[in-house]
Amino acid sequence: MSARLEHANITVRRPDRTAETMRDLFGWRIRWSGPSIGGGRSVHVGGEDNYIALYSPKTPPGEGGSSYEAAGGLNHIGVVVSDFEATERRVLAAGFETYSHSDYEPGRRFYFRDGDGIEFEVVSYDIVATSAPRP
Repeated sequence: MSARLEHANITVRRPDRTAETMRDLFGWRIRWSGPSIGGGRSVHVGGEDNYIALYSPKTPPGEGGSSYEAAGGLNHIGVVVSDFEATERRVLAAGFETYSHSDYEPGRRFYFRDGDGIEFEVVSYDIVATSAPRP
């Protein structure tokens, strides 16, 4: 039996704004948007085979603690890109800070947090890294 991940559903403050950001950064498209559970709103943004469901409840969501210290926490979302440098330029131009750059076997990566504090890992497997991690 084989399985694949179709989507992840995460809570955000403003799903339309977050979806637009993901479209701008990663070239994704909005697959669906509309009312959802409990009087909330959802926007599905992604590609043909998978997507992120961005959910906002009727009552604005509160702040949480560190996801790395809570059972069930969302630690980060990994996105594979074909043009690493161009993606980082778009992330920076959107006003997000990039950090934890690393060249590693078999590629390279950096991280950023969006307006809701969701951490994204941007990865490219276009190179075979032989150097030490960048600062």
